[in-house]
Amino acid sequence: MRDQLPPGLPPDPFADDPQDPAAVLDALDPGQPLDPHERMAIEEDLQDLAVYEALLAHRGIRGLVVCCEDCQKDHFHDWDMLRANLLQLLTDGTVRPHEPAFDPNPEAYVTWDYCRGYADGVMSDISPQNRGIYRSWLQGGREA
Repeated sequence: MRDQLPPGLPPDPFADDPQDPAAVLDALDPGQPLDPHERMAIEEDLQDLAVYEALLAHRGIRGLVVCCEDCQKDHFHDWDMLRANLLQLLTDGTVRPHEPAFDPNPEAYVTWDYCRGYADGVMSDISPQNRGIYRSWLQGGREA
């Protein structure tokens, strides 16, 4: 059983249960600690995610779409799920299984590249001396 669940994940229904059926999964794939470069990349992704959500959520964008390398299908991830996954990676080097979005509207999800381009466009309209202030403001979860 994992003791530390990041925000955004539902509570563990087997918390503190010695008969937790998922315990066997921890023994099979215990997660590897992140190296300093991986950790820094995840922390940067979390910062970027906060900016993207602040810029796009109030415009009706629910999260990101990612093409799965294994099944070659699009997977739709809401902002909270993405944040929870990244935080879980930082905590123990794994990502918990999760339910896919039910009947997602593909128009409500964008790619990381779209988010980067959108944020770059917004930042290009801001004077260089104010970019850091604006980015900090966005990371605080306030809408642009």
